[in-house]
Amino acid sequence: MKRKIVSLILCAGLAVSMLAGCTTESKIVDSEGDKKTETEEKEGPYNFAFLPNTQNNTFQSSMNDKFQELCEDAGYKYTCLDPDYDLNTQLSQLSDSANQGFDAVFVIPVDSAGIRQGLQELNDAGIPVINVDTAVIEDDRDLVESIIATNAYQAGVLVGEQMAKDYPDGAKIAILDFPSNESCVDRVNGFLEGLGDNKDKFDIVAQQDGKAALDESMPIAEDIIQANSDLDAFFCINDPSSLGAAAALKAAGLTGKVGVYSIDASPDGKAAMVDGTFTCVAAQVPVQIAETAFEKAVELLQGKEIEKEIWLDSHLVTVDEAKKTEGQWQ
Repeated sequence: MKRKIVSLILCAGLAVSMLAGCTTESKIVDSEGDKKTETEEKEGPYNFAFLPNTQNNTFQSSMNDKFQELCEDAGYKYTCLDPDYDLNTQLSQLSDSANQGFDAVFVIPVDSAGIRQGLQELNDAGIPVINVDTAVIEDDRDLVESIIATNAYQAGVLVGEQMAKDYPDGAKIAILDFPSNESCVDRVNGFLEGLGDNKDKFDIVAQQDGKAALDESMPIAEDIIQANSDLDAFFCINDPSSLGAAAALKAAGLTGKVGVYSIDASPDGKAAMVDGTFTCVAAQVPVQIAETAFEKAVELLQGKEIEKEIWLDSHLVTVDEAKKTEGQWQ
């Protein structure tokens, strides 16, 4: 699965990417964890890289924009690589990054359980990894310096609690999940916990992988709607999936009749809250993740201790908040 690309074309592409945006080449817990880690002190200016799972989502692109802004303001070099959800591409990018002289890299795994090989190469090269947004599996956390993310489990709990309030007698619901992503698994588990004592009153008529994408989720939601005429609500793990479900409901003439519960509070998700397409949305905080990760990477390189895990709080976004922060992530 590992492919090393050593052509001059890729090297040139990486050099160009340092000057611009991404290239396609290759349970509720305290806000901060107790474990600490530190590394050998190194003087700046620094050279950072961001290796997300995709840039075809405003969540990741907002992080890229913030990392780029922070690096430009500090006079640091910056590179972003986009695997477009392809694990093999990301493994190649991780491998190549181990030879690029970066001082630290920020990584969102394409597959939480699939990137140990790439992490090991960075570790062998002495390059610290800050794992952002989606945590790697427990067995691989020895290869990352810190995990910094929205508290996905908490976000799920908040949405589940709201659904339990909205449907005190229970409901028939469908879940669009994304099981290859650790953060999305946490969201679903949190959601089920949030249903609380009334959990048994909720009949999950379908739970399918919407792949966190509108175009994948919409036909799945259409099939679920056709098979369940008495469906009450969808819970979807992110806004693109929720927008797919909402589009299917609109096509069936069911907008406002079947609830749509989401996690993200992206610009599109906030617009959906304002126009009534979404019933409820809990916030993810990509801009705060990028700001915190940048700060902690600098502290680490300066020889300071940083937290092994930092979980940033989620909250339910009201219509008023959605209107005031229209077009923005948080």
